[in-house]
Amino acid sequence: QVQLVESGGALVQAGGSLRLSCAASGRTFSSYAMGWFRQAPGKEREFVAAINWYGSTTYYAASVKGRFTISRDNAKNTVYLQMNSLKPEDTAVYYCSADSDYTDYVVRPGRHDYWGQGTQVTVSS
Repeated sequence: QVQLVESGGALVQAGGSLRLSCAASGRTFSSYAMGWFRQAPGKEREFVAAINWYGSTTYYAASVKGRFTISRDNAKNTVYLQMNSLKPEDTAVYYCSADSDYTDYVVRPGRHDYWGQGTQVTVSS
């Protein structure tokens, strides 16, 4: 069992930066791939980024590639999402997820083992 708690969401101006954190409980955190998703009002949840259990492989949505960076610290049971050059269209609730199989983030994003409750990111123009 893995419990996930996101933090770091805030109101920020366009062009600014934020770093989201997702703290995981459980001693098996390092065995899970982790991912970030987001859901804007009136839209479906969409994939943002994923990282494998070791942190050696990452995968990004085209809309955030080059602006966002996913990373993890297994000693702290935490995954991060560094968001730079934020745009108003990045406004959404951001969720982290955990999956025992990293390839699920590539072949079937959205169907994962565990989810957090989300943190709000608002980017003003």
